[in-house]
Amino acid sequence: MGKAKKRSLHLGINDRVANLSREEAILEVIGNLRHKNGQNNAYSLITLFGLSAEELLEAGASYETVMSLQGLLQ
Repeated sequence: MGKAKKRSLHLGINDRVANLSREEAILEVIGNLRHKNGQNNAYSLITLFGLSAEELLEAGASYETVMSLQGLLQ
């Protein structure tokens, strides 16, 4: 875990992701992208964990959704 991620978790900015694994974060991102009101949370998890397009596609995200996030993904 990087210094910035540790610092933000320690400050309590992302309280609910303190014990979130990478796999759980990917599944939560996919679930949030399917709902319009959860997209901001999905964007923050993508940047926090540095998720890649390949990871999201393997977990079941649609190709169109992943391509629309091309600027956020590595």
